[in-house]
Amino acid sequence: MLVIAAHPAETAQLPPEADVVLTGIGMSRAAAVTARAVLERAPSPAERRGLRVVNLGSCGGLRPGLLGVCEPSEILNRDVDADLMRAMGSDPDDLIRLSELGQTGDGSVLATGDSLVAGGPVRDALAERAHLVDMEGFAVATACRELGVSLRVAKHVSDDADSQALEWLERVQISARELAAWYRAHHHELVSGAPADAASNPPEDEA
Repeated sequence: MLVIAAHPAETAQLPPEADVVLTGIGMSRAAAVTARAVLERAPSPAERRGLRVVNLGSCGGLRPGLLGVCEPSEILNRDVDADLMRAMGSDPDDLIRLSELGQTGDGSVLATGDSLVAGGPVRDALAERAHLVDMEGFAVATACRELGVSLRVAKHVSDDADSQALEWLERVQISARELAAWYRAHHHELVSGAPADAASNPPEDEA
């Protein structure tokens, strides 16, 4: 089992024996570092079938009432103008259904992009498409899908993706504690590769 996270503060309370790789902030680094870490541990396709990646991190909540740890069912690339690209005749790869990678999820949609969402029209528009927002999830999922590795995604809602997002350094300590508790509670099924149950914090409405 390989744990992928963006920032050391997010995994600060995991057990010391956990195999943790930190990607840094943003999609490009997350995709590259995840792929490298997977290939270092499982160079062949046969070996990769026995590896499970767990992506832990904090996220912003876009809908009222979202608290605690969420396990999304879908991840979208919020930096892609998919409608425009389809109008031009392209078929953008902007959505990953995590069921393809072994995660049932709680019905929520996670939107990933390289910019920090801290309120305003961007947040309002994004809330119509997704429940959660982060900066690495889609990239980690893309790397796992391309390499044929199963993936479990667990994100703790640290803020409301509004003015609270600017207080991330203070709020991430809570996320670290809650993510460590989730990791301990699910450790057996993560190691065994048992099917992921839906998380305990499903969205109140569908995206």
